[in-house]
Amino acid sequence: MRTWKVGDVMTRDVVSVTENAPYRELVDLLVEKRISAVPVVDDVGRVTGVVSEADLLRKIEYGGDEQPRIFERRRRRDERAKASARTASGLMSSPPVVALASMPIPDAARLMDDNHVKRLPVTDDSGRLVGIASRGDLLRTYLRSDDDIRAEVRTGVLRTYLIDEADGVTVEVDDGVVKLSGQVERRSSAELAERLTREVVGVVGVTSTLSYEFDDRRVDIPKEPFAAF
Repeated sequence: MRTWKVGDVMTRDVVSVTENAPYRELVDLLVEKRISAVPVVDDVGRVTGVVSEADLLRKIEYGGDEQPRIFERRRRRDERAKASARTASGLMSSPPVVALASMPIPDAARLMDDNHVKRLPVTDDSGRLVGIASRGDLLRTYLRSDDDIRAEVRTGVLRTYLIDEADGVTVEVDDGVVKLSGQVERRSSAELAERLTREVVGVVGVTSTLSYEFDDRRVDIPKEPFAAF
């Protein structure tokens, strides 16, 4: 069964800037490209941070009021410092939240959710920028056709993990919802087929009416004969 990676769905034609990119250039870039954030890279292409619209808006928010105040919280001090920055190195959020191209898509989705970000710069094993993955990119996996999903369930699940029982299972797919029917030998096989089918990329839901010949989950322990003394 194929495990989809971030590299399978990421956008490869990604816009980036260097650490010395000036404020005005960053604003122009975000407006021109209609994007809300841009990765910042060093001289060898490693991602060092991300500049978002929120980072750039600090200059407007604190316009003319860039001096720290007594007892000001650290977060406010950091935001005020960004208001006075003139290049990407001072404006960017760092360290960046990034994903490896080899990261499984569910892991990337959790990374986005845990860090409350809408996109992830994607790097190779050396930390160099190779693409960017947005929430929309991850959701594209659910645009697979029903025929593709059915084929993967048959070959990647049934004929791989239930080799001798695959022919007894009927697979139907409707708008990403998979229905499994038929009969297998063991209860554990029926449960395995349903569980692995849920893990197929693009599957929205699974309903199973698979029956089985015997329940191998139930173990009958023979009773020992009573010994009289």
